[in-house]
Amino acid sequence: MTAAPTPFRLAVLPGDGVGPEVTAAALRVLEISLQSEGVDLLATPYLIGGAALDATGEPLPKESLEAARRSDAVLLGAVGGPAWDHAPVRPEAGLLRLRAGLEAFANLRPIRVWPGLEEHSTLRPEVVLGADLLFVRELTGGMYFGRPKGVSGQVPRRHAVDTSEYSEAEIRRTAEMAFRLAQERRSHVTSVDKANVMATSQLWRDVVTEVGERFPDVTLDHCLVDSFALRLLQRPGTLDVVVTENLFGDILTDEAAALTGSLGVIPSASGGGEGPWLYEPVHGSAPDIAGRGIANPLGSIAAVALLLRLTLHRETLASAVEQAVGRVIAEGRLTPDLGGSATTESVTEAVLERLVVPTPA
Repeated sequence: MTAAPTPFRLAVLPGDGVGPEVTAAALRVLEISLQSEGVDLLATPYLIGGAALDATGEPLPKESLEAARRSDAVLLGAVGGPAWDHAPVRPEAGLLRLRAGLEAFANLRPIRVWPGLEEHSTLRPEVVLGADLLFVRELTGGMYFGRPKGVSGQVPRRHAVDTSEYSEAEIRRTAEMAFRLAQERRSHVTSVDKANVMATSQLWRDVVTEVGERFPDVTLDHCLVDSFALRLLQRPGTLDVVVTENLFGDILTDEAAALTGSLGVIPSASGGGEGPWLYEPVHGSAPDIAGRGIANPLGSIAAVALLLRLTLHRETLASAVEQAVGRVIAEGRLTPDLGGSATTESVTEAVLERLVVPTPA
């Protein structure tokens, strides 16, 4: 007797705000994609963020983290919102714990200006047309995982300190991933730091340079973060793979949304260690539009394409999802964040209608 095929185990963390809405859209696309190759999807929801705080008092319950570690991949919606502004623990702490618990030391954020998006960018269409770059952000070190020290209400003044710390090993593994990914793209890495001021950035530049010497087929250039912020908006077409530390990467990838016109179309993938990869859109929980059915699902759907490519190694399926997303954008089926009037449901249906996947054998 032939054993039944093992289902693909997905831990689903819808989170807060519009998170459940865009996650549901992505799951529909993933399930249909996998069905085309006879793969069953076993998707199980768990709590994270504000929803977890309300239910358990913890932003990432132990059950959620353990389930995520046991899964083949993790799909996240969004966390946070003003409802928890004064909570003893921030909902975002759950996301930081999840990344650390999965050993997700690198965050990949592809920024692609699909044909049709250039008209919705805040920049001139000819500046952003055809821009296609990939950020590789170090995710588990630096300022966000430093040692904060602060005392509030001191007389005569208040005072606070945040520390940033990096080891050679942390930088090296992130840089190696960036160079390997560049070999699959256009063989150019831009490393972003603040080496003229910060000791951690001086180490960053030294280590990235050493790693680059092992990849002679990849061109490396270094850029200070302030000048890079301008370059990103003026000459995005000159960029291929961008590697940078945690804080800079967080800021610059949000800035890059100016190229696409909205954070709503940008996906991300986090991983690199022993744990499964974590997939999510880069936008926040957008509580002001939660429940109204107008959240942009394309970032979460594009994250499904990353999952198909990086975890399942189904390049044909990944490309099919991306092509469907591209067609929907080109046809102008856009949610209000991009100036359109489409709903979350109608955009998801449009993607599914344009999704061309292999017929099951």
